[in-house]
Amino acid sequence: MDTSTRSTARTVGVAVRALILFTIVLGVGYTAVVTGIGQLAMPGPADGSLVRSGDGQVVGSALIGQSFSDAAGRPLPQYFQPRPSAAGAGYAPTASGGSNLGPDDPALVQRIAARRAQVAAFDGVPAGEVPADAVTASGSGLDPDISVAYALIQVDRVARARLLPVTTVRALVEAHVQPPDLGYLGERRVNVLELDLALDGMSHDAQKG
Repeated sequence: MDTSTRSTARTVGVAVRALILFTIVLGVGYTAVVTGIGQLAMPGPADGSLVRSGDGQVVGSALIGQSFSDAAGRPLPQYFQPRPSAAGAGYAPTASGGSNLGPDDPALVQRIAARRAQVAAFDGVPAGEVPADAVTASGSGLDPDISVAYALIQVDRVARARLLPVTTVRALVEAHVQPPDLGYLGERRVNVLELDLALDGMSHDAQKG
């Protein structure tokens, strides 16, 4: 074996050993360390911010919205409703995205007008009181939150459907209002899944009582 061949062999050997070493250190070691730190420091977010029902069953994630409708797609009156979603058939994590329609697109304008009329009729409020997030989808199509205004116009309808006092349902909404991030980023909001789970718990307790 001449000098050139031996040099090439040594170079290849060093490269292979370096590849193996860095694969172990960065591909396995780094991932294990970061995962461990995440589990110790923030176990909830590290696991996907999973939301569990009263019996411990995972019912969703606080980071991804979901529909509260029947098999035919009709919204259930006993639940607070999320904003519309353009992700697949609605809130499909694998199809995250918006409609990509511009604000002046006739199809979007017509869609918003139809949604406004539907929400107004469903919640029994004037069309002028329907907030923007009730008729427009988020950019991701997965937004789990609604505005406080949208939550409040749904209070009377939910209270009627569950035979609960309006003041009780309104107080539950106010208890679930989340402030802007860091106190100033974004708007006050309500997580629909967490609110509806609390509502189910309240109704269950009322039935037991």
